Amino acid sequence: MATAVRECLAKAQRSAMHLEMRDSYMRDDPEFIRWQEGHRYDPADRASWWRSWLDVVAETTSRGVHMRRLRVVSEPLSDYVRYEYDGTFTNVAAGEEVRWLPRSRARDLLLPALDGWVMDEDTVILHHFSGEGQWTGPRMEVVHEPALAAQYASAYEAAWERAIPHAEYRPA
Repeated sequence: MATAVRECLAKAQRSAMHLEMRDSYMRDDPEFIRWQEGHRYDPADRASWWRSWLDVVAETTSRGVHMRRLRVVSEPLSDYVRYEYDGTFTNVAAGEEVRWLPRSRARDLLLPALDGWVMDEDTVILHHFSGEGQWTGPRMEVVHEPALAAQYASAYEAAWERAIPHAEYRPA
C-alpha cells in the first residue's frame, strides 16, 4: 500500500473509508497470479497470509478508528474481484469492516468517478488507474478539502447502507 495511505491512516482519529469500484486492479500482481494458478490462503494458517498492510489495519483500528472498505462490483464477479473476495477474510481478521455492493443495487446512486479514501471527513486520497487497472500518474492524489471529503463521504454512506456485509455476501 502506498506511503500516502499509510501516513494518512497513522494520523486518522475517527474514520477511514475506502471505496473500490473497478472490476480489476494490477493484474500483474504476483499474489493474483498465484491465485489464478490455484493458490488459496488457509484461514487457519495466519502466518501464511498475514502481511505488513494488515499490521497497519490492526494498528489503526486498535486506536479506535472505524475502518471500512466498500467494493462496488459487477456480477458475475471478474476473476480479479473473486480473488479479492477469497482474500477478504484477512482484512476482516485485521479489523476492517468490508461490504459488497452489486452494481445492480446501485443504479440510482451517484458515485465518484475515482476510487479512493476519505479520512476523518477532511482528507481524500484519490486513486488514478488506467482502463486496464494499472496505476497511472499521479497514482494517488492527497486532497485536504473538507467539501470534497463531504461529497465523497455522502456518496460512500449512501452506498454503504445498501451494501452487503462480507459475512453475508455470496457472489452471483
